[in-house]
Amino acid sequence: MSATVTMYSTPWCGYCRRLKSQMEREGLAYTEVDIEQDAAAADYVMSVNGGNQTVPTVVVTVGGEIQWVATNPSLAQVKDAFAAAAA
Repeated sequence: MSATVTMYSTPWCGYCRRLKSQMEREGLAYTEVDIEQDAAAADYVMSVNGGNQTVPTVVVTVGGEIQWVATNPSLAQVKDAFAAAAA
């Protein structure tokens, strides 16, 4: 099974834009979910961020199981988590 990366974001979030740009530059595939358009996604983000809709929230999964969740991670942190999950 392969690892997948999901980024919960909003269109106006500068931190989200930066991380997306960095991941694209590195060739790291991800799925983006706009929490302003998806109420269930907003609820999930709040559940892992102490009730706050803080973005970017990044999740790495393998086979549908969450391996890693971080709020406003660096590119290095995302790459490390992806590599660890993929191993």
